[in-house]
Amino acid sequence: MPYDTVDRGKIEKMVREFYTIVLKDDILSPIFVKALGDDLNNGKWYEHLNTLYNFWMQMMTGESPYQGHPFPPHAFLGPLTEEHFERWLKLFHETVYRLFVPEIAEKFYKKANILAEQFMDNLGINDEDEDD
Repeated sequence: MPYDTVDRGKIEKMVREFYTIVLKDDILSPIFVKALGDDLNNGKWYEHLNTLYNFWMQMMTGESPYQGHPFPPHAFLGPLTEEHFERWLKLFHETVYRLFVPEIAEKFYKKANILAEQFMDNLGINDEDEDD
């Protein structure tokens, strides 16, 4: 039965399930493996996952010690394309809609979509409108 509330434990489950799927994805896994390794239980992933737990708690509940800026750690991951962000969003959508009721899943997904748009803008991937 999908979750109808958001708390730290449910966010941790969502984040771990999502990145387990990401590490099996042909398009996304090389980026994450290069930066963090292929084992969610290693030290780099442990730190990253805790940051993500705090980030999503802040985004969804306003309750979290997260006060950072999500983009800077991602700025130097290598060449990222719109395809990477589309796949990330697709997998995220599948994960949150599998784990949460639609109203909550939609809130997660809207926030993820905004985040992806901001990242693409920061990376210059969404520059189609520059010639207007």
